[in-house]
Parts: sequence; C-alpha cells; structure tokens
Amino acid sequence: MTTETLKSLDDAPITPMELERGQSIYDLFRDLREQAPIARTHVGVTLALRNRHVALITSDATRQIETESKMMQGIFDGPIFEFTRLAMLFANGSTHIKRRMPVARTFAFKLMDAMRPKIREMAEQMIRERIGKGPIDFVGEIATQMPARIIAEILGIPREDVPVFQQWIQDTAASIGMIEPDDRPQIEKSLGEFMAYVTDLLESRRQNPQDDFLTEYVKATAEAGNLDDGEIRTQILGLILAGSDTTRGSMCMILSEMLQHPGQWADFVADIDGLKRTVVEEGMRFQPIVAAIPRVALRDIDIDGYRVPEGAVIAISIISAMRDPEIFADPDTFNIHRTDLQRWHYGFGAGAHRCVGEALARAEMEEMLSAIARLAPGTKLIGKPPVLAPGAIRQVGPMQVAFEV
Repeated sequence: MTTETLKSLDDAPITPMELERGQSIYDLFRDLREQAPIARTHVGVTLALRNRHVALITSDATRQIETESKMMQGIFDGPIFEFTRLAMLFANGSTHIKRRMPVARTFAFKLMDAMRPKIREMAEQMIRERIGKGPIDFVGEIATQMPARIIAEILGIPREDVPVFQQWIQDTAASIGMIEPDDRPQIEKSLGEFMAYVTDLLESRRQNPQDDFLTEYVKATAEAGNLDDGEIRTQILGLILAGSDTTRGSMCMILSEMLQHPGQWADFVADIDGLKRTVVEEGMRFQPIVAAIPRVALRDIDIDGYRVPEGAVIAISIISAMRDPEIFADPDTFNIHRTDLQRWHYGFGAGAHRCVGEALARAEMEEMLSAIARLAPGTKLIGKPPVLAPGAIRQVGPMQVAFEV
C-alpha cells in the first residue's frame, strides 16, 4: 500500500480505561485482535497486537524510548532521571552496544554453566527448610529471596545486606514505568542509596580483585575505556534489576499455573529434566510479566494497513502476542506439552535489547521449580491463586503454598 491508502490510527479501536466486570486482560486483547491488528491507548500509545509484529516493532524501524518518558512525567534530573539516561535498557545505537558488551561477555554466557550447581543447591536448601511447615508466603520467602541471593552471590554482597537490597530492587523497578508523585521521594531515596552501594562495590573490586563476575566486569570496562563511572555503575544496577524483579513474578505465576493443573504437575514430577525448560517457556507465555515493549517510530510504518507516523510511540503488546492464535493452538489453555512454542521467547524481549540476564533467569526458574517437584511433589496452592497487577512490569500479588512430600 502507498502512504495515501493506509488507514489512519484514528480508525483503530481504543482500549478501555478499565476492564469490564469479570473481564480479564486476556479477554480484552482477544476482543481487540478480532477488531483490528492494532489498538490505541488513552495516552496516545499505539499497541501492535499480533505476534508477527514483534520483529518489526523491535527492528531498526524504531528506537528505544530514552528519557522522554521521564520528562513527560516532569522528571528532568535526580536519581530516576540519571538511571534512565545512563542505563543500556534506554539507550540506542552505538551507545547501547558499548554499554551492553562488557555485561554480555562476562555475564550472559560464561558464568551461567558454572552457576547452575550453586543455584540448584540454594533452591534445594530453601525447599528442604520449609517442607511440612504448613503454608508459607511463596512470594516473600522464595520467589523474592532466590534471585536476590543469587545476584548477591555473583556480586559478592554480604547476606545481611540482602533485605535492604531487595527494597532497592523493588523501588528501582517502580522507576521504569509511570511514577505516582507521592512515590517519587521513596524511589529516589532508594536509587540514590543503591547507586552509592554499587559504587563502593566496584571500587572494592578495583582495589582488591577477586575471581568473580564483578572483577571481570571492572577489568572489561577499564580495558574498553569507553564508559564513564556513571555508566559503569548504572549497568550493574540494571543487571541486578533484570535478574531479580521479573524472575520473581514469573516464578510465582508458573508454579501457580502448574499447581492449578495437577495432571501437568504430575507429568513434570515424572520427567523433571525433560520438561523443565518447556514448563518455564509455557508459564511465561501464559502469564507474561513484561506487559509490552514500547518504542518510537523512526519513519512511517505500515502495520497491516494502518499508518503509524514517524515519531509516534508504538508498543508491541507481549500480553497479546503470547496468546495470538496465529501462532499458538488454543492459546488460552495452559499446556506444558505444547509443540508450537517459539524458538526465541518474547518474554525476554526481542532485537538488540533482548534481556542480557536471560540465561540467569532461566537457570533460577528451572532449578527452583525442579527442586520443588523433586523434593516436595505434594506441594499445594493454599487459598486463591496470585494475580498480576497492571503495569509495565506486572507485579505479582500474594501467594501461599505448602511444601509437602
């Protein structure tokens, strides 16, 4: 189609401000997909709804949103603005590459095989301590603790610092999306303290090198010589966040779905090694934690006959894409035996900004779920299943389980 024949965004459906009574977010996106390939939000963001749109939306036809999202919220300086300005997550082109490469080389691949036994040991210890002890807060005692402890292990953070570390992670995650004005002081306080803590960690490795990731990272950035101290520090903050917050939510929702499907849980218990990867893949497809990937159009883009103009904010809805019937048979059914799962899981993003912490997140989820199935196959969900709250990173609600043999 020519630009003149493309439909205007004004012709696309608008997402409602609130869900109808009894309607789920998945119902909403199913209804929207049946009307059009895109939808519009009340704040002017265009949502691409189909799985096939992911590659285009994350290609060089668009760029990552940088500091614009914070300036739109009236944030022009301070810790939140600095984190956004300096993080690889919000960078583009050569700036993104130079910030990403030292982390990717030392973290994403090299470290994970060596970390698996440690992750498995920690998961098994956490489960054994709670078998037969009645209902526990799975979110707080397991899903939050596990990623934080592993990151602390990787970075050499003392165990006693982990609780305050977890609060910093939670507040840093809150800084990514829309920030309530009343929450800004606490978020900025946490980010400031977090930045100071990581600065001290980095300096300690410069003065006293060790055989660990942080020392390798310090060495790699020093050799490259193309990052300033703020950039070096901020990539570590971003790495900690990527390896903690989303992993927590996914771990909870995957276990919850498994326990609500006892037949599939029994299959997993009977073949842990054979199914652990697909259990994680299907769980992340069925209940994605990252809601969407927002970008800025660098030129006019044709989305199935709709013209998205240059400069527009366009996002691929991961919630919608992961239940697209063009890709997944019976997409609203949880099924760990699927044969139509995609090679590259969009729950970890796509394109140049695909999650650098993917290998760690997979290892943590696979090893924790495997430990539960192996040591406590009689585990039960107590009370109502957890739900995910709306947001850029969907936060998991309360969840109680009882570990039983």
